[in-house]
Amino acid sequence: MIRLIKTIPVFPVRNIDKAVMFYKAQFGFDCRHKETTFAILIRDGIELHLWASCNNNWKWKNIFLFLKPISSGTESFLAGTHSCRIEV
Repeated sequence: MIRLIKTIPVFPVRNIDKAVMFYKAQFGFDCRHKETTFAILIRDGIELHLWASCNNNWKWKNIFLFLKPISSGTESFLAGTHSCRIEV
C-alpha cells in the first residue's frame, strides 16, 4: 500500500498580496515564494499554496453564465467557495 506523507491545501484568493499579509499576521506563516498570481506559505509542518482567483469576466457574461459559469478556472467567485481545516 502507498504511504501518504502530507497534504498541501491550495486556496483560491482574490488578492495574493493581501492574503499573504493576512496569513503572516494572523497565523504566523512565512512566505517561501510569491508571484503575482501564486504564493507558497509555510509554518511548522504545514504548507499552503495560494492562487489568484482574479478573473472578473464572468460578471459580464449573458445567459451563458448559467450554462457554463466557469470558463477560465480563475473566476473571482471561486475564492469564496473553498475550505480546509487545520487542527492546532
